Amino acid sequence: MAHNVIAESKRCLNCKKPLCRTGCPINTPIPQMISMFLNGEIKQAGKMLFENNPLSAVCSLVCNHGNQCQGHCIRGLKGEPVEISSIENFVSSAFLDSAELEKAKPNGIKVAVVGAGPAGIVISIKMAQLGYDVTVFESKSEIGGVLRYGIPEFRLPKTIVDRYETIMRKLGVKIKFNVTIGKAFGIEELFRDGFKAISIGTGVTWPIPLNIKGETLGHVHYGVHFLERPDVYELGKSVIVIGAGNVAMDVARTALRRGLCDVKIVVRSDRYTASEEEKEYAEIEGAQFIFNKAPVEITSEGVMFADTVCDENHKVISTSDKPELMRADTVMICVSQRPSNLILTQTKGLEINERGLAKINEDGSTSREGLFASGDVVRGAKTVVEAAETSKRVAMAMDAYLKSLPKQ
Repeated sequence: MAHNVIAESKRCLNCKKPLCRTGCPINTPIPQMISMFLNGEIKQAGKMLFENNPLSAVCSLVCNHGNQCQGHCIRGLKGEPVEISSIENFVSSAFLDSAELEKAKPNGIKVAVVGAGPAGIVISIKMAQLGYDVTVFESKSEIGGVLRYGIPEFRLPKTIVDRYETIMRKLGVKIKFNVTIGKAFGIEELFRDGFKAISIGTGVTWPIPLNIKGETLGHVHYGVHFLERPDVYELGKSVIVIGAGNVAMDVARTALRRGLCDVKIVVRSDRYTASEEEKEYAEIEGAQFIFNKAPVEITSEGVMFADTVCDENHKVISTSDKPELMRADTVMICVSQRPSNLILTQTKGLEINERGLAKINEDGSTSREGLFASGDVVRGAKTVVEAAETSKRVAMAMDAYLKSLPKQ
């Protein structure tokens, strides 16, 4: 591993205009990282990556590198791009093992972070480093959100997520587990108890249904629920996965790793939306792809699919009126997710849009003073690196807001 990372680092051209960096949603300083690494400054390089993106160690594993940093590498024009993800993972992981983070003098101002997923982790770390008294409210018994409950172990080892809890606690972040804001208490009570700013980062954990007949049958499940605890599901011998994104790929690959040989990924249109890499992994591991099939009804024997025709923009323009049965023991629905509307609908003065997502201003502030929102609860189901990028900006906006308040 070390030899490979060093060899890859030496292939970097250190471009004056690094397209790899512009291709990264969070503008990771890739050439600088590689130069520092080759000069033996691995701790400094790791610190730089962490300051730019606290989730660098995660993103180096789960990002769609082919469309981002590596996909923009100049070397890729005439050959293989530099394997930036491996270098970043090596440097970031080494830093997490011995991270000593700088922290400003405590200012005594209380900040609440709702949700300990990617958005909540980034904001709590950034705010704690700025000296704020941070409390995280998490509805589950462990931190991570989609990192722990939505990405399979073979893509993201949970030990990496555990290391972030250690970092948060070292910074003085308090974590209240098994607390769902909107049940026992809500945003009003947090403001009442002295929290001067609150960030909502609850993610999108509710699956979007197909709304077709048969969806409530016992052998029909939702992919996001399956990924949370795959070991409790009895799948039978065959599975139909309905969807085209990375969740569908993760569900199929997880099913295959449980010993199933008959796993079909059925797509409504003529293309998939998952990354090319994840699609290829699913295919190589044994998943069968079937395109231009729209589910119209689920039965005890499988799914009734109708053939579709797409236009040049890959949008379905017509559907046949003669659906046919595709047999399967289990059906997994993986079309998308939406946020839990508990906190969003119960918070006074908080506006939400037609998709049920929190409305925010450019800086992440909401229609309610002192209340901010970040991550998927704002943008819908996006990537970890996008959540990290927006959350970093929201933390800066929260800091600016708190500094603007009259001193008491």
